Amino acid sequence: MVNRKLLLEIKNLKISANRKIITHGIDLKVKRGEMHVIMGPNGSGKSTLASTLMGHPGYRVEEGKVSFNGKNLFALTPDERAKAGLFLAFQYPKEIAGVPLRSFLFAAYEAQMRVREKNHRKMSPLKFRNLLAETMRSLNMDPALAERPVNIGFSGGEKKKAEILQLKILKPVLALLDETDSGLDIDALKIVAEGIRSLRGPGFSALIVTHYARLLKFLKPDRISVMVRGRIVATGGHTLAEKLEREGYRGYGAEGQMKI
Repeated sequence: MVNRKLLLEIKNLKISANRKIITHGIDLKVKRGEMHVIMGPNGSGKSTLASTLMGHPGYRVEEGKVSFNGKNLFALTPDERAKAGLFLAFQYPKEIAGVPLRSFLFAAYEAQMRVREKNHRKMSPLKFRNLLAETMRSLNMDPALAERPVNIGFSGGEKKKAEILQLKILKPVLALLDETDSGLDIDALKIVAEGIRSLRGPGFSALIVTHYARLLKFLKPDRISVMVRGRIVATGGHTLAEKLEREGYRGYGAEGQMKI
């Protein structure tokens, strides 16, 4: 049975950027082993929330508290958050010139494992090479991408798959997935969704930001929260997802339908 102990708790979180308040007192919980989706129209503050949790310097916490795995999240620097098991997949993945994807992942993997496992012994480069090759095959990725600088020359779909590759190699405690499904064709979406779903279990939780209904069909999340104009206006399960697909966001004070 999955342990449903609370992993992330957000209380009255108010975030600003350029002196403008973007979120207006968010309250949200993610349990251990849970996939929690945040949906809402563009400009509602979903991506702002994900970036702030990871420690983006462009956002300022005006008020509120966030507890992650029993610790004050805001007392940790971004790299400390990553080493503690927090992971952010970007809507627009960053390019890192001069750093091969294989080297990047090996360094990140070892940095995390040294924190998570007290007696961790460094994985041999050959064993890591085999692990990476196997994981890339599961995502239908060209193995040659491992030798390229991170995301340099990658197509949009390859960049999104590379984010899921990082996710599967690093196995974070909590993944923040910021519109990872954006811009994907249906075949790539299925592969990405399967990659996320394959990690499902008591040791992995995800907070997934999207405004596409199609992702829900592939992921089947445990909880869905609706964010409109910087506030969580509804939280529920599959019944809420069905209502959103029928009615969009208009019932929550927002114009427009949810994207299919």
